[in-house]
Amino acid sequence: MLQTSLRVGFRRAYEHVRVNPETYLKQLKRTHRLPVDSWKDMLQIDEATLNPLAARVISASTKTAALEGMGLGLGGMLTLLPDMGILSAITIRMLQKLSLIYGFEYASEQEETALWLAAASAAGLDLGRDFIEKQAIERIVPRIIDRIAVKVGTEVAEKWSARVIPVLSAGAGGTLNYYFVRSWGRRAQKHFIERHRGARTVLTPPPLPALPAAPAHTGHSYRRPH
Repeated sequence: MLQTSLRVGFRRAYEHVRVNPETYLKQLKRTHRLPVDSWKDMLQIDEATLNPLAARVISASTKTAALEGMGLGLGGMLTLLPDMGILSAITIRMLQKLSLIYGFEYASEQEETALWLAAASAAGLDLGRDFIEKQAIERIVPRIIDRIAVKVGTEVAEKWSARVIPVLSAGAGGTLNYYFVRSWGRRAQKHFIERHRGARTVLTPPPLPALPAAPAHTGHSYRRPH
């Protein structure tokens, strides 16, 4: 049931609560005065500027998840499945914002696949090149979501057993949601930092070769013979 709830939750979250890239770009430019006109321009921004922005996104998401977990945690296991749907939405929006901050959109199929590979990395999954090459482009995202649901569903079933007791589980639900989203955020951030470094390396032109040293001036002038 948890795996099914997570699978449905991730798919619905991606389709219905996705971050609007244009609106988010305007917000970041206005709030942080970033000298960018498109998300690809973020690839030119150094990590020292981007990392604090990503940290704020992770912090805000973890706090929202904790409050949501405390609220629905009052119902114990009865509210666990609805909690999974909301938690999926919080997590996906966080991953989308982190992807955009580091300069990676998700408009095309390839970009969408890259985002879900980041989600798999955040879930602690290493899918490997063989898995990716064997999947058709139209089926790879559902396959990745299935793998994530199985992995996370098992962890949730183990860690959230404290929620069997209603009311007393409110604190446990808030705490577990907090650490769940924070760990996902940090692993996803690491993934995007590595991609950002690789993209900047490609975009940065190689240094120009050093010019040969000019001959030393001896102080003697050369006079052309008549």
